[in-house]
Amino acid sequence: MRGILAAAGYVPHFRLRHEAIAAVLGGRPTGGQRAVANYDEDSTTMAVAAARLALAGGGRPVDALWFATSTPTYLDKTNATTIHAALRLDRTTMAADVGGATRSGIAALLMASRSTSPTLVVAADVRTALPASADETVVGDGAGALLVGSSDDGELLAEFLGAASITEEFLDRWRVPGEARTHQWEERFGETRYVPMAREAAKYAMEDAGIDTADGVVVTGMHRRAVASAAKAFGDRVVADHSTSVGITGTAHAALLLTDAIETMQPGQTLLVLSLADGADAVVLRMTDAVADHRPARSVASQVVVGDNSLSYADYLSWRGLLDREPPRRPDPARMSASAAARTADWKYGFVGSQDRETGAVHMPPARVSFAGGAVDDMHPAPMADRLATVATFTVDRLAWSPSPPTVFAVLDFDGGGRVASEVTDVAEDDIAIGDRMQMTFRIVNRADGITNYFWKARPADPMEGT
Repeated sequence: MRGILAAAGYVPHFRLRHEAIAAVLGGRPTGGQRAVANYDEDSTTMAVAAARLALAGGGRPVDALWFATSTPTYLDKTNATTIHAALRLDRTTMAADVGGATRSGIAALLMASRSTSPTLVVAADVRTALPASADETVVGDGAGALLVGSSDDGELLAEFLGAASITEEFLDRWRVPGEARTHQWEERFGETRYVPMAREAAKYAMEDAGIDTADGVVVTGMHRRAVASAAKAFGDRVVADHSTSVGITGTAHAALLLTDAIETMQPGQTLLVLSLADGADAVVLRMTDAVADHRPARSVASQVVVGDNSLSYADYLSWRGLLDREPPRRPDPARMSASAAARTADWKYGFVGSQDRETGAVHMPPARVSFAGGAVDDMHPAPMADRLATVATFTVDRLAWSPSPPTVFAVLDFDGGGRVASEVTDVAEDDIAIGDRMQMTFRIVNRADGITNYFWKARPADPMEGT
């Protein structure tokens, strides 16, 4: 039996309140908010964050990594290989992009369910909409990660019971590469196409699963009117879609809501996931006894209720390139060196230092010569990405180049040894102090010449994890 071995969602730290938009553009505020990826986040970094949560604890087999997004950092270059490097997966693990359209998230899950090996499906989107557009208060940013395998690979959280897909060619939503906005055809037309397909896909999936009804139903898609119409048929069995607290996260939303359901449903309950995007896809799952003990500290629900909702509309527009501000009066960052990155890949992407075998001294970045005993080339790898650290000292730099100044830098002392100077993200300059606990996160350092330069930064340790 195949199913879900592990699941996790990632909701960014920042929120943009709909009132903040209305205060600038006018109109009646709706009272909701949307999740906003920080200026140093993209679909790749959010995918890494979700995947790290899903694979926390280690020991889980991953034979393939499939990354689904409609907002990729690169075209031509595979984005999944960066995620692969950050997760330090085996060189023999295939990593590939399955993207370009919002349907790719549910499609990757369906393909993984029919595979024969453990497959990590990661979906992420940074959804951008033009100011005052209908999408602006509807979409949000986020990611979801699902490890799909069989009971031979480990204890399943949910079993696949059945699935069905309906495909039609019609013009609903589209975006030309390079555009910030998504175009949409008249909503009533899309509703007339989607709703019958939703009913058909749900019917076939339930028949394939051999059940008449599901205890919970996820209905998601970018077409709000069609989703609302399709959801009516399921009444109070429809689970929360977080559309007013996170926003619809496009490619990632089905994985995010499926994860939320796994974290809240009871053993034996069944779930129908119905996704509307260029057709209708339906998956039926049954929760196993393992979900009773699967109540992670960083659940989707817990991430939804926390976050910084003081983000200004001007900062949001600037982060998304919709508001041109005077750039920092400093030299633009130079593009990273591909050859240097390749030579130091384990440090740059995996955040792996070195540890002196004799003295246990941890070196960050990795070194050949030990500062403790002087031993040469007698080190073993010291993975540091999952270790917590304490702020030894910090500074707020108002002169360094940054798209969102000021920049906070801190010297971190890691649990078990190791010290490094790191940029701090997801924190205001008044909200950091010596002694604060930090955790590492994979982020963007800069962009130059079309190249996105990734490395690890510190962020406040999550109180939900008791840190």
